[in-house]
Amino acid sequence: MPLGLYAVSGLVVGFFVHQAESGNRGLEAKRALKIQARGLNQELTAAKADRAIWEHRVALLRSDQIDRDLLEERARVMLGRVHVNDVVIIDP
Repeated sequence: MPLGLYAVSGLVVGFFVHQAESGNRGLEAKRALKIQARGLNQELTAAKADRAIWEHRVALLRSDQIDRDLLEERARVMLGRVHVNDVVIIDP
């Protein structure tokens, strides 16, 4: 009788240890979530830097004194025009 009780207790403990390691909310799942969170934080940092660059460029176009170089650059891109003395480098 005590041997059966020990066997059942060992199986129950083994089940819970296995679930703690590899279950849906176990240690492996926690490691995978941390890796995913780290990747998402890197994407967020890159997106914030990109947004800051674009906000700066938009602010240059919206201010009372428009940055003439930026305005000229955008006009050339939109119109497809260059000056006679400009050197054009085509980058594929």
